[in-house]
Amino acid sequence: MNQIILLILFVLLGYFLGSIPFGYIIAKFKKIDIRKEGSGATGGTNVARTIGFKYGILVGFLDVFKAIIPIYIANMYLTQNWQMALVSISPVIGHIFPVWLNFKGGKGVSTVGATLFMILGLKYSLMFIGLWMLMVLIINIMSLTNLIIVFSLPILFWYKTHSISYLILSFLYIIIIWWAHRENIQRLRQGIEPKLFK
Repeated sequence: MNQIILLILFVLLGYFLGSIPFGYIIAKFKKIDIRKEGSGATGGTNVARTIGFKYGILVGFLDVFKAIIPIYIANMYLTQNWQMALVSISPVIGHIFPVWLNFKGGKGVSTVGATLFMILGLKYSLMFIGLWMLMVLIINIMSLTNLIIVFSLPILFWYKTHSISYLILSFLYIIIIWWAHRENIQRLRQGIEPKLFK
């Protein structure tokens, strides 16, 4: 099959899988509309704050997994880095702008994590996660941690791949994550963004 057709199919697959709102679905089982609680986001952080830490972890895992699937499959058929970059960003866009929830979803951090694992590999992903966890403990504000650590992505992507396509992807992730956190940024400026640990 033509590479362009395959690319389109995998991008669509990535978007629609990314659009699956696991946070919304799991919260619904607890008879809660997660969009009306906390930050209104459907991701793991808001779920953890609203219905419990274990549910937040579950949502985070599922959000990573749904983004890994299209990247993993596409990697078997697509040969160019720019193609894989497009497939990698599609579940992130789907997660933030899910078609099933009127294009209002999560912040995209967990789905970006899938790209780290698939493109950078286990070693660099664990390094990133370790740094992220340390910053969470020190800063104690999830949104601020995410906004800061995302700037390490261009360094990691370039060091590991030396690919212009993945370097551009990393800068797109910075733009997307900052845009998705615009309400958090406003609360940070006002000094009312909630801390993770009281």
